[in-house]
Amino acid sequence: MKKETKIIAGLLAGAALGAAIALILASDKDGEMKDKVSDWFCDLLDSSKEKLVDAAGHVKDTIAKVRA
Repeated sequence: MKKETKIIAGLLAGAALGAAIALILASDKDGEMKDKVSDWFCDLLDSSKEKLVDAAGHVKDTIAKVRA
């Protein structure tokens, strides 16, 4: 697959996902789904931050070993 095709496919997938989420959130009357999605995104963000910190620590350790 060409690079341009992958980019276009990714953009279309992201747009479709965004539209689906917007429809779900817009049809929610009492806001319960909004709270669930918000909590899920917060958990995802926290998890990503933790993984990034771990990866940065591994990179620092590897650099220190290479320099030693």
